[in-house]
Amino acid sequence: MPLLDVDELTVTFGGRDRGRGRGRGRKPVTAAGPAGPAGPVKAAEPAEAVKPVKPVKPDGTAEDKSVKPAEPAGAAEGKSVRAPGDNTVMAVNGVSFSVDEGQIVGLVGESGCGKSVTSLALMGLLPRKGVALGGRADFEGTDLLAMSPGKIRDLRGSKLAMIFQDPLSSLNPVVPIGVQVTEILKRHRGMKGEAARKEAVHLLDRVGIPDPDRRLREYPHQLSGGMRQRALIAMAVACAPRLLIADEPTTALDVTIQAQILELLKELVDQEGTALLMITHDLGVVAGLCDQVNVLYAGKVVESSGRRELFAHPTHPYTHGLLGSIPRLDAPRGEPLNPVRGSINDQIAWADGCAFAPRCDRYEMGCLTGTPELTEPREAGHQARCVNPVPATTEVPA
Repeated sequence: MPLLDVDELTVTFGGRDRGRGRGRGRKPVTAAGPAGPAGPVKAAEPAEAVKPVKPVKPDGTAEDKSVKPAEPAGAAEGKSVRAPGDNTVMAVNGVSFSVDEGQIVGLVGESGCGKSVTSLALMGLLPRKGVALGGRADFEGTDLLAMSPGKIRDLRGSKLAMIFQDPLSSLNPVVPIGVQVTEILKRHRGMKGEAARKEAVHLLDRVGIPDPDRRLREYPHQLSGGMRQRALIAMAVACAPRLLIADEPTTALDVTIQAQILELLKELVDQEGTALLMITHDLGVVAGLCDQVNVLYAGKVVESSGRRELFAHPTHPYTHGLLGSIPRLDAPRGEPLNPVRGSINDQIAWADGCAFAPRCDRYEMGCLTGTPELTEPREAGHQARCVNPVPATTEVPA
């Protein structure tokens, strides 16, 4: 049984009320007219209170007609309507994957694919209002999505920990590093006073921060970017979590510091048996670290495979395009790059089909007839969501 088993996870964000204007500063309009200075005007009274209107015919006689109240836009009896432009966004749409103890699993994709939203849903850090969650996320046999705020708060920092993308905004700027590290030790390990301080020094030293005793008294802005990221890692591993989620932990760091941070994470996995969920858009990080890779696009897993098989034989056109867009040192001078054309926003809202179709070079009409399922077109364990997968003999463009 895997340590974490995510099954058909969905995250839907609700937007503004339909019928409100798109323009900045526009006021909502009701049946009685625009909102006044005292706030929105109340809706029109029911039909019984509406006085009949008697329009005049060309011959001068009056014709009795009553004004019927208009039905709300998008109303449907017994149905759930989610039309294009209704300001709801399904950021994660049926994502499934698993993480075993001591395994490093990657979630890969460009910005806007749903990687970070997935991690926040697992950590219980999404807002409780305006967000609808679906599916399951079993951690040690218990569904994280069904946990109360109090129970998941007890898990965070102890058995479940996360390294956030931006260390400067993740750390409290007006609280010394030592206070932030010892807070976790006091909350989850019951340490106090000098014992907590000594353990904090040990943690900072363990993640490679020089002169840790002095760094405990410093504030986040006094540390370099690499040291701030190391401090976040120290806080994340303070209670030896069983699952560590790393959301773009090397994005803002130079290449040398990136290599050191990745090596540190790998050591933690090897020494502690911690499971690591690595969220990144950097395929170089995936190639050097991950055991299993899940490629996300528009909130769905479009390809899932072992690391070596994925890089050797990408099956989904999106994965093939991502690998082909990486600049290569051995490319001829002056040769143009091979970006994936278009953007993730290029989707056909009315079509029940592949979200990548508008950007795909292998597009065919069958791509719009229904959402493709994850299948194993070539090899067991290598799944792709595509009706026209890339042939195994196709080379990744240099």
